[in-house]
Amino acid sequence: MSPRVLVSDKLSPTAVQVFKDRGIDVDYQPDLGKDKEALLAAIANYDGLAIRSATKVTEKVLGVADKLRVIGRAGIGVDNVDLPVATARGVIVMNTPFGNSITTAEHAIAMMFAVARQIPAADVSTQAGKWEKNRFMGVEITGKTLGVIGCGNIGSIVADRAHGLKMKVIAYDPFLSDERAVQLGVDKVGVDELFRRADFITLHTPLTDKTKGIIDAGAIAKMKDSVRIINCARGGLVDEADLAAALQSGKVAGAGIDVFATEPAESSPLFGLANVVCTPHLGAATSEAQENVAVQVAEQMSDYLLDGAVTNALNMPSITAEEAVRLTPFVRLAEGLGSFAGQLTETTIRGITIEYAGDVADMNTNALTSALLCGLLSPILTEVNMVNAPIVARDRGMAVDEVRQSQRGAFETYVRLTVRTERQERSVAGTVFSNGKPRLIQIKDIGMEASFAPHMLYITNRDRPGFIGRLGTLLGAANVNIATFNLGRAAAGEEAIALIEVDEPVGDSVLAAVQELEGVVQVKRLNL
Repeated sequence: MSPRVLVSDKLSPTAVQVFKDRGIDVDYQPDLGKDKEALLAAIANYDGLAIRSATKVTEKVLGVADKLRVIGRAGIGVDNVDLPVATARGVIVMNTPFGNSITTAEHAIAMMFAVARQIPAADVSTQAGKWEKNRFMGVEITGKTLGVIGCGNIGSIVADRAHGLKMKVIAYDPFLSDERAVQLGVDKVGVDELFRRADFITLHTPLTDKTKGIIDAGAIAKMKDSVRIINCARGGLVDEADLAAALQSGKVAGAGIDVFATEPAESSPLFGLANVVCTPHLGAATSEAQENVAVQVAEQMSDYLLDGAVTNALNMPSITAEEAVRLTPFVRLAEGLGSFAGQLTETTIRGITIEYAGDVADMNTNALTSALLCGLLSPILTEVNMVNAPIVARDRGMAVDEVRQSQRGAFETYVRLTVRTERQERSVAGTVFSNGKPRLIQIKDIGMEASFAPHMLYITNRDRPGFIGRLGTLLGAANVNIATFNLGRAAAGEEAIALIEVDEPVGDSVLAAVQELEGVVQVKRLNL
């Protein structure tokens, strides 16, 4: 019996034909996603669900989707899919992360021109019968400095287009290597230097805890007078109230905003300001981009339903059914090691080495490397997944080396990750015990055994008597409950490491207090 796919949002006829040509039984109901009850009644009959943004795949929908094996999102964002529940139910969620990159980059360039020459306001004025040439004095793009925040797939395209406009391009991206910056023809700078030098600033970074509000009053104060700001990436990167105040004061000469903290944006402090150009999240809104992502999702879903091939999955690496049972615990280990290193890395990653020793060296290490890179990059790049992580790493110029070898040392099989940054080299190793649980066994060549946990404190300190007592007293006074306490040291009196599992996330004030303890070199909050 042929697999059945429901298309519950508008998809191009070409995409629907892809399903038919591959022998998939496709049911095209483009308005079904707007009717929650109708979707609930129908979904149990389908193996696949192809959507855009209108369909909401909630826990309730997934709860009755007993046959559902794959959800395909024609586009990038999957905020309308309950990813944890889908994962728990074994439903693969795919997206098409690169199908609209050119379109979004072009929109950013178009917004830059519109802001520089005040085109929307001039159009309204002229069509009202006015002739206000002196009112709409613009600025040239040529020769200006463009600051690109986030120089990944879309940001690099914007940089390329800006070079064609004879602009000077500088970029801030913690994952952009020196070599990749040279390839792109951009000057890699710190964020404060970008603020200080740029005439135009364009954002192309995901929205994370670290990037939320990256443009706020404090950042704007560091910028040139009369800077112009473009955001076609994510709402929330720019504090709209702070930007509005800067536009009204003249500190910021103009802004082009395609995305908002709340969408649909029915109100915003930016609305009504003469020097702002606003569009309703049109970054991916071209016929070419919509066709590209629709055809891609149809091809990806067909490949999986017919052949078991997985592409651009957000919740599953590329693993065959035969490999899954043996490989899955090592996938969890690899992702945990990557996440551990990624959360401790604060400067540009130049390269990484992954060492597979013992039995794991004979497994499908491509999937393990993808999982490890996903864990390493996820703390900053929220849209990275186990499938696209190698591409993201390559685009940022990271050298990824794999080493396979026979057993060495006390453990029969283990994985070791070494990360090389601008400032240091850090390694972490782990293994899988007979119960299938991944464990840390070494950090920075210091032997210690610890499990991965949701809430952890990582502390490096100088090994001195009394430190553990002072730390425990501080955490107890702050009502922080310790679940496990793991210690290791290089040698007596030298560097020591404490890895502490706690019941709840530790607050900033507690972190600051730990940092002030005598002998503490570094303290980090980890989520593993």
